[in-house]
Amino acid sequence: MSSRRRRCKRQLIKFTQHIARLITGTLSSDNEDEEQESTTLRYHPENLEQLQSQTHFSRQELQLLYRGFKNDCPSGVVNEDTFKNIYALFFPLGDSSKYAQFLFNAFDKDKNGSLSFEELVCDLSVLLRGTTEEKLNWAFNLYDINKDGQITKEEMLDILKSIYDLMGKSIHPRLKEEALRQHVRMFFQKMDINQDGVVTIDEFIDCCQKDENIMQSLKIFDNAV
Repeated sequence: MSSRRRRCKRQLIKFTQHIARLITGTLSSDNEDEEQESTTLRYHPENLEQLQSQTHFSRQELQLLYRGFKNDCPSGVVNEDTFKNIYALFFPLGDSSKYAQFLFNAFDKDKNGSLSFEELVCDLSVLLRGTTEEKLNWAFNLYDINKDGQITKEEMLDILKSIYDLMGKSIHPRLKEEALRQHVRMFFQKMDINQDGVVTIDEFIDCCQKDENIMQSLKIFDNAV
């Protein structure tokens, strides 16, 4: 594994740990007292039993997570700008805004422009404790930018571009777009089984399960938190 790939994985793990700290309330807040006194209506999660059935967290863990989330996010949501700012802290050498936008889009299940406690917890549950199939479904959703149930070459190219942008100066020499397009063509030769120009969820999962490197990469967050 190249040093830049290892560096990228370390930063992704740190970001996941940061999000976990955000919802467990272990991030310090400079204006905590001010927020506590705010008249903003505090957010309350949906039924904990329902959340427990949707995640790999116990009821006690969810209560702890919510208690911390309430302290750091009394409004009950994280907006896209805040999410991008957090992500940028971990990739200072590049432009992480586009990849952070794609990641936020994958997290934002109801497409309302903000991340709720439920959305963050459900995604963390998959990333940290999910089954192989759950993680692959999550990855497919990230690449499926317009959420139409299939991945196009342009969508995969956009994701790859954003990954190289966020790595910035740590990648030398810089890859030209044609090199990225060649990577996309290679991916599609493997994944697009029926050669119809798009990759479906079944094709994606089937191909990934046969690729040892991809299966190993799914374990990146296993001991993150």
